[in-house]
Amino acid sequence: MTSTPAAADTILTHFRETGEEPEDYDLIVTGDLGALGSRILKDLTWEKGLDIGKNHVDCGEIIYNVIEDEFQGGSGAGCSAVVLNSYLYTKMMTGGFKRILFAATGALLSTVSSGQGESIPCITHAVVLER
Repeated sequence: MTSTPAAADTILTHFRETGEEPEDYDLIVTGDLGALGSRILKDLTWEKGLDIGKNHVDCGEIIYNVIEDEFQGGSGAGCSAVVLNSYLYTKMMTGGFKRILFAATGALLSTVSSGQGESIPCITHAVVLER
């Protein structure tokens, strides 16, 4: 969930700079915000005038949605890699998806900085995948 503001900023910047709309994509995918982070992301983008609710999915939610009452997933990098290289790749190669905005999320965790009460820097990189 800590990566949620970074994901919102990257997604908002992408749409502002390209002039595209969320409907131009089959999916808008984030790395691992979990269920709670996904809801917050949708709220943050909605507040800025961008509705991604219809086609946003989160890799952590895809992996961990089988666990009841689990609101978070695991590693953003791990969840992104697993979902991209299995589910999303297969769906793109079989024609199920033609265009995806893939926003991998991550927190730059450090035991030293968090132990000192410092903030956790987060990052989101986005790529457009097309078939």
